[in-house]
Amino acid sequence: MTDSVHTGPVHPVLIVNPRSGGGKAQRHDLVAQCRARGIEPVVMKVGDDLGSLAAAAVSSGADVIGMAGGDGSQAIVAAVASRHDIAYVCIPAGTRNHFALDIGVEREDVIGALDAFHSGSERRIDLAQVNGRVFVNNASIGVYGKVVQSPEYRDAKLRTVIEMVPELVGPGAAPFDLRFTDPSGVEYETAQLVLVSNNRYQPDPLGAQGTRGTMDRGMLGVVVVPDGPPLGRWREWTTFRFEIDSRDTIDVGLDGEPIRLEPPLRFESLPAALRIRTPAGRRHLGPPPLRRSPSP
Repeated sequence: MTDSVHTGPVHPVLIVNPRSGGGKAQRHDLVAQCRARGIEPVVMKVGDDLGSLAAAAVSSGADVIGMAGGDGSQAIVAAVASRHDIAYVCIPAGTRNHFALDIGVEREDVIGALDAFHSGSERRIDLAQVNGRVFVNNASIGVYGKVVQSPEYRDAKLRTVIEMVPELVGPGAAPFDLRFTDPSGVEYETAQLVLVSNNRYQPDPLGAQGTRGTMDRGMLGVVVVPDGPPLGRWREWTTFRFEIDSRDTIDVGLDGEPIRLEPPLRFESLPAALRIRTPAGRRHLGPPPLRRSPSP
């Protein structure tokens, strides 16, 4: 999809989570940087409802809205922007900023990302949702969905994974009750991991195109690691919709945030749902380059 360059907005607003990324917004003096550029900063306080803050900003006349925070926060504000069809800006003030990477925003250039408000290139990209909850990256069910629920996970991710995974997948571990059907008609009653993504992840996640080669194909990517041997066996496919059922509430890591959802989980792609703005002239993603087969 071709970018179009837009002039500056009348009432740009950036919601800032000062605690995200270990205080990245504060280290970059992001509030003052916004004011110097004519962008209204809205600073989150403990206990604030992010969706309500974003909706209030739109009701007050915001014609471009952005979020400075992690990917879970990006999804919440992007959902509001999509619902009102106003342009959205991602400021990479979280820890890993996977969404920023995949839309072509330099993850280390927090201040430079503000250029998208006034001189940004705009295009439409997809969102995805599960049971009405929007996500920008992925939803993880099974091992990761359970691990991310732990209160210790946010402050010690790797250690929590190392401590919990043997209990979840080792001998004697209770299987996850996850029932679904793959495109070939095979019915599953359990899986160690199900990852549902907003567009398919590339086989080479460290390639120049980011972790997803494009964000506008209107498809979900599904990766399943079945329960049981052989270790490392997995299945992958793309689809417009996907459903998982269970007898119990399902733990989900939604863009890295822990939630619990009542089954069935109904996933669907939301094609071209979001008007995304990125700094003009910066890299953005298109279809991944064709790989040539080696000569015989």
